[in-house]
Amino acid sequence: MQTGRSVVYARNGGAAASQPLAVSAAINILKQGGSFIDAAIALSAVICVVEPGASHLGGDAFLVTHHAASKTNLAFNGSGEGSHAATPENYKNGIPLHGYKSGTVPGLVSTWFEAHQRYGKLPMATLLAQAIDYAENGFPANTGFVRRIAGHLTIVPETALFKDMGVDVNVKIGDLVVQKDLARSLREIAEGGRAAFYEGHIAQQLIKGSDGWFNKEDLKNHTTRVLDPLSVKYRDITVYGQPPPTQGMILMEELLLNERFDIASLSETDRIHVGVESKKIGFADRNAILGDPEFITVNTERILSKAHIDQRAAQISMNSAGSDVAAIGEGSDTTYFLVADSHGNAVSWIQSVFHGFGSSWVIPETGIILNNRLTGFSLDPQSPNIIAPGKRPAHTLNAFTAVRADGSLYLVGGTPGANIQVQTNLQLLVNLIDLKMNVQEATEAPRWQHLNAPGQSSEDEKGPGVLEVENRVSNLVLDELRAKGHDVRPLAAWGHGSSVQLMEVLPNGSYAFGSDPRCEGHASGI
Repeated sequence: MQTGRSVVYARNGGAAASQPLAVSAAINILKQGGSFIDAAIALSAVICVVEPGASHLGGDAFLVTHHAASKTNLAFNGSGEGSHAATPENYKNGIPLHGYKSGTVPGLVSTWFEAHQRYGKLPMATLLAQAIDYAENGFPANTGFVRRIAGHLTIVPETALFKDMGVDVNVKIGDLVVQKDLARSLREIAEGGRAAFYEGHIAQQLIKGSDGWFNKEDLKNHTTRVLDPLSVKYRDITVYGQPPPTQGMILMEELLLNERFDIASLSETDRIHVGVESKKIGFADRNAILGDPEFITVNTERILSKAHIDQRAAQISMNSAGSDVAAIGEGSDTTYFLVADSHGNAVSWIQSVFHGFGSSWVIPETGIILNNRLTGFSLDPQSPNIIAPGKRPAHTLNAFTAVRADGSLYLVGGTPGANIQVQTNLQLLVNLIDLKMNVQEATEAPRWQHLNAPGQSSEDEKGPGVLEVENRVSNLVLDELRAKGHDVRPLAAWGHGSSVQLMEVLPNGSYAFGSDPRCEGHASGI
């Protein structure tokens, strides 16, 4: 297919992200001899400064890493726990969307140091230097930065958030954005390490600013978990993803269901239909079991077992759409990026504050936006995801890597987009593995997304949902999907709610990077 962007080919590493300045920061670290994780930390920090509506130091992160020499793959779970006050009794009127009571303990900074301890080479002060400079001396606002502020003000029509960030709500494209408090916080972390965030001045400000809703123990007890990733074999490729409490299990189940069909020989209509039906099944199973595995048993082995996939695959009719499952909170804003170095190591990295600008609350005098991830909990006593102190909510965040039969790295990819993530990642893998697209073709191909129906928001409310498809798909295909019972709504040509970054390691060892024109970022190599 004709693509609007070219594949970026490189031999010595590269990066792809939704913000060009962040990509440049990663490339700069790689050129200094930094590892893939060094470059990723630099990118992560810069993107918090220049794209704060999607992710921040007060948010969380999930990584899947590939270490080439040992052919090992790890999952870093940087999700935060509910505070000591996160009890159902304290949320009798529901969990608010904004304010510090909507947040969990931040996990991103902890994840920086956990990953750096294993794979870092350069000092943290070097890795955070560019982010500090952009916060202290400013960076020019791009279209996305200005648009996010305007969009947030339509939801929260007051400017306290931006005043506390030190950001002018009337900023125009190209204007310099300076965030002095954030620069000071980043400098404290660069000099004082992990403890500067979880035990030092920043922690004290969070405790004081939240009137004790968070306490010393909440912050001091937080850890980033390092785990074996979930994995399934799709065709002859092994795909790795995030284990619970994230919903990476959905992608794994979708792949196993799709493998039961000869996807490459199906019509476009039937290919979309199988994808949507596998999505519905994945989310139904997610709703039934997903929660914090440190509090409940989350039996992903059963969900991904041959017996269960046999049963579920038999429920997919090629002639009619199945009924949907209960609606799920969608979330909205996240950052995804990837980095690879010259040694064949790579990371698939996703970080978030959940909804746009998270809790819409800044830890006083720090410039740090707190997430509103606590809204991912349920208040239903029967739910595996019921809120509790020290518990992590079920997460939408997931990212993937894939290896060939010999264990060598093949693919790295992901996207923001809340519940759209696992749907998009399925389409990417089908495009690459079944349809033999290159990374830019797979990234730019028309996409679908199956979401809650308008007005469908309660976890207890069931409905058919809506199938939104970019209008580059032909009307004939859309009509054929309607004939199967799908409620089809056309999207704008590039209106899908995702922004993919993708990398393939070619058989000759070169990297091929793709980046989504649905966002303002790009890919770059060295």
